[in-house]
Amino acid sequence: MSDDNIVDQTHNLAESTVPNSLPEQNKQEEEKDEFEEQELQKLLLPDIRQLPLSPPSAVESNFVSYFAPDFMKPGNDQYVYRHANGLCVVGLAPTHVAFKDKGVITAVDFKVGKSDRSGMKVTGKRKKNAQHFESNTALCKVCTSDDQYIVRCCVKGSLLEVNDRLIKQPELLKSSADREGYIAIIMPKPADWLKVKASLLSLEEFKKLRALC
Repeated sequence: MSDDNIVDQTHNLAESTVPNSLPEQNKQEEEKDEFEEQELQKLLLPDIRQLPLSPPSAVESNFVSYFAPDFMKPGNDQYVYRHANGLCVVGLAPTHVAFKDKGVITAVDFKVGKSDRSGMKVTGKRKKNAQHFESNTALCKVCTSDDQYIVRCCVKGSLLEVNDRLIKQPELLKSSADREGYIAIIMPKPADWLKVKASLLSLEEFKKLRALC
């Protein structure tokens, strides 16, 4: 058989096999496209059975929740909500003893000793005038008709802001302690945060501790 005949035969074989391979190739491409479409649908349209019963709150979406139970004193449960930028929002946990007091919350007093935390003004990107506090530093006093409770920083860092709305609206503590009723915002240094984080409880650990599950 001459070389020309071999070439012709090879060419004929190739032509005879192409029509058979094209449908198979098209089928594989269609299956791949269908699979990718299904995966995309899963991302864009999740199974409704896997969705939570209620949408996450702003706190759940933007912060990681930590808790300091019995901080410095039995019943003084406080929360620390940490944002991705490092800021920590501090306030009273729903199990704080102040909420169990028979008396109504009557006042939030930021005058601690000789210092008035509400008079502090922080300015600029470098947070000029920010006061640096230890985790056990007092932030304010929460007063009820029967008693008063000291609220502390829980986190070592720079005090950037106190919620002075509580001075005129102490009832915010009762109605929305984890939102409009927060106590203060603190910026810890990364190294200080790692130290204090080890002493705090996660949300699940706190729920288990206080039998809130």
